[in-house]
This record gives sequence, C-alpha cells and structure tokens, in this order.
Amino acid sequence: MAETLAFDYTAAQARDAWPALSMPPVSRLTLALYCGASGDHNPLHVDADFARDAGLGDVIAHGMLVMGYMGRTLTRFVPQPAIREFNTRFQAMTRVGDEITCTGEVTAREVAADGTTILRVSVSAADQRGEIKTQGEAVIALPA
Repeated sequence: MAETLAFDYTAAQARDAWPALSMPPVSRLTLALYCGASGDHNPLHVDADFARDAGLGDVIAHGMLVMGYMGRTLTRFVPQPAIREFNTRFQAMTRVGDEITCTGEVTAREVAADGTTILRVSVSAADQRGEIKTQGEAVIALPA
C-alpha cells in the first residue's frame, strides 16, 4: 500500500518536525539484497561465522543501508535533485532484528549565497530501543 502522507516541505520552518519513517526489522534477506545492490560483499554483513570470529556475535547491517533509510525519509517529500548536501556520522552498529525509525527536524530556513531559499534538516536513525545508529544533516533547495 502506498504512503499517503501530506507534508509540504516548501512551507517548513525552523523547529518543524519532519515526518518519521519506520522500517521493518532488518533481516538477513535485507542484508543479502543490499550486498547485491551495493556491491558491498563484506562478510561482516552476511557471514555469521565470520562476524562471530571477528567478535561481533552476529552480522551487522551496512552503515550505508541505514543512511539510505535516512535519505528515503527525505525523498518521500523532496525531489532528489533538490538535495544539495547530505551527510551522516555513524554512531552504532545496526543488527539483525533492529527496527529503524528515521526522524528529522528543520533546523533552519535561510537564503544561500546564490539566492536560493534552503532548508537545513537534521536527520537521525534510531532502533526500537532509542539507540541512535546514525545522524546527519541535509541541505534542501526550495523551488523558486
């Protein structure tokens, strides 16, 4: 079923909440599919024996998968070309079974050097226990 969220990012102001995105629990299938899509076949993400031998206990999700969820939080409402910058800082490992929810907040609405109105949006991804997995910022250009 398609999402039917109404959010007009062009009217957003500082301190406005960005609609959250909740993802299904990370599964081994999710990780295997992401390996194929991304080309990142590091065994820490798909080989449980390798991950245990490395001291992790089990496989971990790709950090870029979680960043992708954060990006999807934005692109549900914003055309991709409007995103001028998007950065993140990885903070904790995501494990099989973690349910990731991405949230955001508009931190500023300002005029860029080129005269374009932009939004600065802080975005973070946390699991079901509230542990922050990654957080960052996006700069979004508003339509003229």
